[in-house]
Amino acid sequence: MTLDPVALNQQGMMALRRGDTAGAISAFTAAVSADPDAAILHFNLANAHAAAGNADAQLDALNAALDRDPYMPQALLARGQLAELQGYSAAALADFKRLLAVVPEGQTPGGPGFQAGLAHARAAVAAETASLAARLEAVVASAEAAAPAAEAERFRHAVDVQLGRRRTYVHQPLVLNYPYLPAIQFFDRAHFPWLAQLEAATAIIRTELQALLAEGGGGFAPYVRYPPGAPVNQWGELNHSDAWAAAFLTEHGRGNATLRAHCPQTAAVLDSLPLFDLPGRGPVAFFSLLKPHTRIPPHTGATNIRSIIHLPLIVPPGCTFRVGNETRPWREGEAFAFDDTIEHEAVNPTDALRAVLIVDAWNPFIGTAERDLIRRWVHELDAHGQELGRFSAA
Repeated sequence: MTLDPVALNQQGMMALRRGDTAGAISAFTAAVSADPDAAILHFNLANAHAAAGNADAQLDALNAALDRDPYMPQALLARGQLAELQGYSAAALADFKRLLAVVPEGQTPGGPGFQAGLAHARAAVAAETASLAARLEAVVASAEAAAPAAEAERFRHAVDVQLGRRRTYVHQPLVLNYPYLPAIQFFDRAHFPWLAQLEAATAIIRTELQALLAEGGGGFAPYVRYPPGAPVNQWGELNHSDAWAAAFLTEHGRGNATLRAHCPQTAAVLDSLPLFDLPGRGPVAFFSLLKPHTRIPPHTGATNIRSIIHLPLIVPPGCTFRVGNETRPWREGEAFAFDDTIEHEAVNPTDALRAVLIVDAWNPFIGTAERDLIRRWVHELDAHGQELGRFSAA
């Protein structure tokens, strides 16, 4: 006679509800024999053993359920709770962490019992993380005091990722992913000794920008301009909107004669800098305007063979810029360089305009000889019709 696992499971559930643990165990055992691959049947058998006080048999059934479905939230919670009751705190925390990975923060599936257990799991993991963090803080502090700044910062990031305070971001270039380059969110200024020269020209550049704006803002256009019918994804609000506008002094390596004539001193400063010189693609240099109460959504850039530099010119307090897991305020006259193939976003929550000069430069981890190889490579690709695409920057 063929056993029906569905019918047997129903019999087991009915037996559990009337307190007949022996009958429930018998029915669920038969159901598991009829359909040994069904994780839920093993889980129900575990519940029957729990009701009967058979901890060892409960654990065996939970292990069997998780062997078949490693992401079953109810089984992870039950096994973690059982380990906690038996004093195995490390095993309990391991299952609670796996549970929280399956059920992200803010989600509370299941009935009240499961929700209460989920809340307990979150509290247990949070308490363990806080305890570990307290122990590690002394180590982090001593490392920051003894190590070079860049190494200490990298170590702190590693600790924060392990504690769940931050997540790790990687390169996500849209056009060209160059291998073996480190995914550094904000580059160390030591790689760009000429930033001081750019910063020294802040007042001159800002004055020319203000004059351009006073004349009506000629040369500015929406930065995001998708053609009709193209998918806009996260750019719907900014597509063809002057809420984020740009005026290019140089684009894809070609200067804008009209705009450069309006801003001759800015153009002279740009011409004196070692910018990203890849024919047909760089450098790029433009004024970026972000209107009040505007957010540039998270996005990534074209290629990691270059870095992007921001020189803040007009920045009302409260404007922020995030790259990966680090958020910084812009400060007028203080330039910084970052890798735009790592997810980044910008926010102007204020009632005033934000203006930044944006330029690109080579990734500092690509040396002179390798830059020449890249130029030859891209030239040959273009010559043979293997167009890489243009590189924008933001």
